[in-house]
Amino acid sequence: MTKVYKIKKGLDIRISGIAELSRGENFVINYYTLRPIDFVGLTPKLLKKESEVVKRGEAVYCDKYNPEIKFTSPVSGHIDKIIRGEKRKLLEIIIKSDNEDNAINFADQISENSSEKLKSLLTISGVWPFIKQRPYGIIANPNDIPRDIFISFFDSAPLACDYEFVLKDEKSNINAALKTLKNFTNGNIYLNFKKNSKLVDIIDNIDDYVINYFEGPHPSGLVGTHINKIQAINKNEIVWTVNATDLPIIGNLILNAEYNPERLIAIAGSELKQACYYNLRVGADISDFLKTGVKGKNFRVISGNVLTGTNISSNPCLGFYDNLVSIIPEGNEYEMFGWIQPGLKKFSINRAFASKILPPKSFVIDTNYHGGNRAYVVTGEYEKVCPLDIFPQLLVKAILAGDIEKMENLGIYEVIEEDFALCEFVCTSKTNVQTILREGIDIIRKEMS
Repeated sequence: MTKVYKIKKGLDIRISGIAELSRGENFVINYYTLRPIDFVGLTPKLLKKESEVVKRGEAVYCDKYNPEIKFTSPVSGHIDKIIRGEKRKLLEIIIKSDNEDNAINFADQISENSSEKLKSLLTISGVWPFIKQRPYGIIANPNDIPRDIFISFFDSAPLACDYEFVLKDEKSNINAALKTLKNFTNGNIYLNFKKNSKLVDIIDNIDDYVINYFEGPHPSGLVGTHINKIQAINKNEIVWTVNATDLPIIGNLILNAEYNPERLIAIAGSELKQACYYNLRVGADISDFLKTGVKGKNFRVISGNVLTGTNISSNPCLGFYDNLVSIIPEGNEYEMFGWIQPGLKKFSINRAFASKILPPKSFVIDTNYHGGNRAYVVTGEYEKVCPLDIFPQLLVKAILAGDIEKMENLGIYEVIEEDFALCEFVCTSKTNVQTILREGIDIIRKEMS
């Protein structure tokens, strides 16, 4: 039965520079970077050497402990460079495109009659990592059968891309992907839309899925919020999640037998000359765009949104899961008497600045913390922006104390970093809440294994 869920707790951070609903001119992309660190808990095993030639869809590395899960090249070309860190940790594989776009054809692997063969197709082609698992927020294990599958068809984060614009021409691919995913669970597939969204019209055989609508401030668009409100995760339960903008990649594989990780990506932010959408593939190097598309010189490039994204200023390559690039001012300039000024142009969650009593508008927000680390104290701020039925600050304290039993009782199985991103944003103590939460999840994973 269709329901409308109204999210009351949360916060919309109004940053100027939302992408216009138009496509920008294509720009030159010669290099693509694959980052194993995009995948939580992954131990990569390299399958290629420097200078080796690869085709689009050809495996470059795999999961050491689940070698059937492959990570494949988004373009044809050759391995230009392999970058390692401490203890030879694999950090980046840089691929130089040959601009020919030769691809591996997986037609002989496609079978509509066997879930195991479909799983095999998705794993060898490099598509499987788009399917993630809750709890833990890791790549789903192909050997598991999830209780349910949740898919969010909108994003409420700052500067988020418009899913209706991005997905309006992907009907056939989306339905092929949904039909494939239905083979992997005996439970429900929950499709969650923004209230009054027109995207629901592109879904065929709608009775095969459970449709729900959400309204309210961020994090109303997060799949973690949807799971918590619809059917929360209990201990020993597994659900899978897929981002709606990744469905066309899965569907294209089923319909055309090729791996083509191309999406319509929003490049947005207050530092851009024109914020709009571009067709980009996973790992695309946007250095050439930054040379001409940005207004100033002192800016930060973030793959993803400003709350949970990765700083890619030093190596501007799109992350595996990201459908947004945010470009905002770097906050390393000293602000004289910033605390005593009226703050007409400053965003505030409280009544600290005059902007709070003025009509709503967008703000130019930089990366400045506006303060240093302080003692971690209970303030009640987390609960104001967290709509989940948990106690976020008590959960963080349980993680800091290493109390596994309390972590479980306080709902650690239900959350990943993005669910606590707003808590970190409003934190009076300037605590890295998302980092702490991941440390707690890793402790639980180790204990449960």
